[in-house]
Order: sequence, then C-alpha cells, then structure tokens
Amino acid sequence: MTDLSVVKNTNSPAFDVEAIRRDFPILAQEINGKPLVYLDNGASAQKPQAVLDAMDRYYREMHSNVHRGAHTLGDRATTAFEGAREIVRHFLNAPSTKEIIWTRGTTEAINLVANGLAPRLKAGDEILVSYMEHHANIVPWQMIAERTGAKVVPVQVTPEGELDLDSFNSLLNERTRVLALTHVSNVLGTVNPVAPLIEQAKKQGVITLIDGAQAVPHFKPDVQALGCDFYVFSSHKLFGPTGIGVLYGRAELLEEMPPYQGGGEMIERVSFERTTWNVLPYKFEAGTPAIAEAVGLAAAIDYLDRLDRQAMEAAENALLIRANELVETVPGMEIIGTARQKVPVMSFKIAGLHPSDIGTLLDQQGIAIRTGHHCAMPLMDFYGVPGTARASFAFYNTLEEVEKLFTGLQKIQRLFA
Repeated sequence: MTDLSVVKNTNSPAFDVEAIRRDFPILAQEINGKPLVYLDNGASAQKPQAVLDAMDRYYREMHSNVHRGAHTLGDRATTAFEGAREIVRHFLNAPSTKEIIWTRGTTEAINLVANGLAPRLKAGDEILVSYMEHHANIVPWQMIAERTGAKVVPVQVTPEGELDLDSFNSLLNERTRVLALTHVSNVLGTVNPVAPLIEQAKKQGVITLIDGAQAVPHFKPDVQALGCDFYVFSSHKLFGPTGIGVLYGRAELLEEMPPYQGGGEMIERVSFERTTWNVLPYKFEAGTPAIAEAVGLAAAIDYLDRLDRQAMEAAENALLIRANELVETVPGMEIIGTARQKVPVMSFKIAGLHPSDIGTLLDQQGIAIRTGHHCAMPLMDFYGVPGTARASFAFYNTLEEVEKLFTGLQKIQRLFA
C-alpha cells in the first residue's frame, strides 16, 4: 500500500493533477449549479483534448476508407489507422500487429473468441469463469455452452472479494478447456492474480482469456509476461472514444479460428464456388472499420504514455486510501469488496437507503456515481444485495473530490435518518 504522504503533492512536475484536469474539457462544467465531480469512470472515462483533437483532425484532413484507396487521403487514413494498431501492440507488448484485432468493444471481442473456440468444444467440456465476472464474460460462454454441450463453471469468491484459490484449484481439471477471467473486477476493484492462474491453466492445455476492460485505465498489461492466449479491452474506459475495442489473440489460435463475420476486407478471394479468407488481422475485421475511433484510441494511449505512470498509480491509490478513511464518517455505510489488491473502485451500501436514491441525491450535488447491479448479477446474488452504489476514481480526480463525495453522503444519511 502506498504511503499517502508520498502522493499528496500533486503539484510535482511528474504529476500535476490541476494541469491534467485542464486537459479534460468536460470536467470544467457545473451540474445542478455545482462543479462536476465525475466518479463514474468504471462505466466510461472522460476524454482528454488530445483525443478530441486527433479525431477532429482525422475528419478534417484525412478521412477516407482504408487499405485500397489509390489516392492521398486513402494513404493518410491507412497510415493513421495502422499506426494506431502499432500503438496498441506496443501498449500491450504483443509480439505482432497481426495479433491486434479491432472490435466494437470488450463484449464483441469476447463473443468473437467464444464463437471462434466453439469448434473445439464438446459435451462434457468445461469453461471456467468466476463469480466476479461482468455479464459480457459470462453470457457469451453460456451461449456457446448451450450450442456445444459444454458447461460453464464458476469459481467462488471470498467475502472480501478475492478469487477463492481453493475453489479455483478444485475446479481446474482435465475437463477444463477454457479459462475466462477478469483482470480487475468492475464492482469490487479487485486485481486478480491472473499470471499464476494462467500458468496453472496452460500446464493442462487450457486456453485463457483475460478481460482487461477495468485494468487498462489503471496500469499497462504485458500480454507476453501474463502468458494469456487472449486479452480484451474497450477504448472508452481507457479515455478514448466509444465504439471500438481491442482483441489481442495468439496468432496460432487466431489462424485456426473461423471468421466471426463475413463481408468486405476479411476476404482474400470470393467466387460462388469458394471464398478464401484474408490474412491476420483482417480476417476478423469485416466491413469498414472504426477508423476515427482507432485514431482516437491511439491518441489516448499516447496521452497516457506522456504521464508518469508510477506517479499516476500512486495518486489513484491515495484517492482510495482517503475514501477508505472516510467511510466511518457515514453511519451505516458498508464497503462491498475489501481485497488486498485493488484499483480505486469503491462499491458500497448505506443501511436504509436504496442505491438509486443515493445516486440521484448525489447528482443534485453535482456528483456522478453509478448504481445498480453493474452487469454483475451473480456477484450481487453472492453478496445478497440487489445492487450497490459505486464510486470509481481516475487519475484526474482529486482528494478534494473524495471529500465532496463523503460530504454528500453525510448529507443524504442525515436527511434519511
């Protein structure tokens, strides 16, 4: 755990939070007459000016379809689009750009993999997930299991919100074919020890997929160090635009998998007798891609790379430390998920208050949080709650905003008390 005193100085050249906030135009506005306190970053993060400028420049100066245009704009667009793929490859430390597939987001990426692996599955095979998965890492596997006769098996979690390793060890067996785990829980903030679990799974020939949607906003993953077969994430949680995501896949597996969609770009040759597929990564990219969004995602990664990542992580940790310190100032407040390794996400309930009421009343004070089941109903069932309130912090949030959150919660608690 980072010492709070080390990270309180946000005016250092390495991490000047006030300067960083000026990079995000949306943060300067007021909501209901109050300065916006945006604490819903786990659902979707805000965008720096650099991302807005990059997408605007694309549309103003280089818009064209990519890859086959015999003109200058086509060349510009293709260079920017494939340059974005290289930036993502570097971000993930993937061996090759042919292993970087553009998707519409994490959900489509997981569906692509699940459908691509379906031919490998048969009755009696098992797909290992966990109780803390987002629905996007449960439902696609259930659909494939129903189609193939395989079975989705959930790994238990502990009351603290950590993966139950005894449960994992007992469930990983000779019938396991796929292990699909979240790197970071969107509800609990738990950082799962995925590397050793991947290593265990690989020893039994299990294919591994890691959902990195909640991890990438807080730290850079290294897919080669992790050893996973697939890694997926969404741009909009990484301070980039909506409508685009990334699938990293090991080339050998991607070569074996059938295409997910048919159409333009993913073909080599089409005839009424036979169609052959394009090479990677284009085999999985049917139709006109999200070109401007790829450019925006690349700009977001470039922006993050200009920051001191260690200082950024320390500053985020300071926000979580301060939030945990203030919990006792709100009578009846209970944190859901107290794992030892967490990103700055705080799910909570307050005795006698419905989460939606908490969210509505905080919004009246200019404070944005998320409420509900967070697309994690099995986890809500595990904790015996219909939903929670969730404050999720980013590096552009301040200690003052943490204080405002708890001042707002105190007002709500007194109102209902």
